[in-house]
Amino acid sequence: MIDYGLKDRVVLITGTNNPQGIGATTALAFAREGAKVVMVYKRVCRPFDPSKTAHNGVDRYYHANAGGTDEVEAELKKLGADYLVMESDIADEAAVEAIYTAAMERYGKVDILVNNAATDDENGLDTIEHITRQVIDDTFAVNVRGSILMMREFVRHRTGGYGRIINLSTDAAQVFAGQITYGASKATLEALTRSIALEVAPYGITVNCVAPGPTQTGWIDEALEEAVIPLIPMGQLIQPEDIADTILFLASKQARMLTGQVIKVSGGHAL
Repeated sequence: MIDYGLKDRVVLITGTNNPQGIGATTALAFAREGAKVVMVYKRVCRPFDPSKTAHNGVDRYYHANAGGTDEVEAELKKLGADYLVMESDIADEAAVEAIYTAAMERYGKVDILVNNAATDDENGLDTIEHITRQVIDDTFAVNVRGSILMMREFVRHRTGGYGRIINLSTDAAQVFAGQITYGASKATLEALTRSIALEVAPYGITVNCVAPGPTQTGWIDEALEEAVIPLIPMGQLIQPEDIADTILFLASKQARMLTGQVIKVSGGHAL
């Protein structure tokens, strides 16, 4: 068994209320390594059909993201994990400051930040012909501004000579027709990853980015799966555990000299 050196480290993860999601899966992965987990989430309420939430698809996905963290917390309790949960909005500067205040009061430090929270447009308005100012503002408020604020506070609250920031992008960030603002916001996050990595390296903080391919977080139904899998050279959907395993490595003592990188975990999709 690999010792990642994460026991008693404090990890702060955003976007953690979907039990099938990357954030929740990552929280559980860190807990299994003995880390203390701070989970931040925001309920995103979009219309869904309650009769369709038992199967993968947008209805299950929207239902999960509209809820709290009860299911994830139940799993953390089974592991005997030490954790803190906050419902908050990282697009709000005061809220971000409050998140770190609460984490510092509870644990006295934050060693690892996983910037997983993100938003997109579900109404087909994220194309050049239909884009609106509201879609642009809402997307960048979370995916860019919120992520920057979370990183700023992480650096301000740094302790010792260790720190890990892991941002979440998407493997299609550089070319994302049909979701141009979402893709652009993630490409921006990749650029920020490289720039901030250079700024904080003297503090012993590494900054890296994971760019998942099509990942089964509950939103890919059977029809979409059949359409997407032929586009993935490895021949299968990426699972949240695949992303969590990569994040664990980037947070580990073994990855101490790895910084400023964007790592695609995509099975060869969108290379």
